[in-house]
Amino acid sequence: MKTLISMNLVQSIMAKEAFAKESADTLITAAGWIRETFEDEGKLLIFGNGGSAADAQHMAAEFVNRFLINRRPLPALALTTDTSVLTSIGNDFSYDQIFAKQVQALAKPEDLALGISTSGTSANVVKGMKVAKERGLRTVALTGGSDNPGGDLAELCDLVLNVPSDSTPHIQEAHLWIEHLLCEMVETSMFGNQQTF
Repeated sequence: MKTLISMNLVQSIMAKEAFAKESADTLITAAGWIRETFEDEGKLLIFGNGGSAADAQHMAAEFVNRFLINRRPLPALALTTDTSVLTSIGNDFSYDQIFAKQVQALAKPEDLALGISTSGTSANVVKGMKVAKERGLRTVALTGGSDNPGGDLAELCDLVLNVPSDSTPHIQEAHLWIEHLLCEMVETSMFGNQQTF
């Protein structure tokens, strides 16, 4: 078990290191786009499935409430939380449409869409991002993979944050780290480095 722990830790760190080596500049660009979105009175729309849905909610909470700084709330919305909307769309139309219809209803051109998909092939995330592109939003993918990095989602988006690993757990672990980095970078650039705890 100790060997398992050590190996798992090394592999998780390697996934983060590989991302940082390949995508540090892209991450800085993404943080700048999110800041510009907030400064232009737009909102951040975040969506994904399963663990990525939890990430969307986690990230939205950090922006609306706070990450490290007590400051004004920032407009971020996880499209994964309204069970009535999700189940009515899934029942009446298709699960593939659960994000696309919400983007149609809520998105404006000054908003930014962040789609999270470990594989980059989640049909509902891809369809949601297609609608975001049609409506003129900036689009960012948070994905994974080394053989087919980011899948269909990456091909659609203006900016791709890809963790170059084929291990789903390690991609997801890196995603949370990236999401926290985005929160900290945006918060610090907008409000200064005034950590409150």
